[in-house]
Amino acid sequence: MRVYLVIIDETEEASVALRFAARRAAKTGGTVHIIAHVPQQDFNAFGGIQATIEAEARDRAEVVATGAAGSILSESGKMPTITVRVGDSAKVVLEYLNEHPEVAALVLGAAAEGNPGPLVTHFTAAAGSMPCPVFVVPGGLSQEDLERLS
Repeated sequence: MRVYLVIIDETEEASVALRFAARRAAKTGGTVHIIAHVPQQDFNAFGGIQATIEAEARDRAEVVATGAAGSILSESGKMPTITVRVGDSAKVVLEYLNEHPEVAALVLGAAAEGNPGPLVTHFTAAAGSMPCPVFVVPGGLSQEDLERLS
């Protein structure tokens, strides 16, 4: 079974990557794994405040991931695997890929204009040493184009 890994946040490019991965999974009999990334908080003045900020960020990431999972479930009929991780985004993704050799492709969405985004930049530069292919989905694709290409 093919597993497509998507890093989800509240950006349009993440939504495009998720739609592409969901369609590929549906067409190939595969499934989608979602990572909701929570950036490590640099604020360390008061432990209680930092813990509250991190908890709120984790809760928000879980809400975003759950919404994304609902979209995949309604589209493909399969519930994706959801993981929420705290830390540097590139390290979080690489750790996940090392823990899950069943992942067939990392699916990233590029911004429709300008810089494609930090994850696309990082992982395309390291594509030769990745444990799986990296799919970069252009952020400006229409629904029809996504359907046709997936």
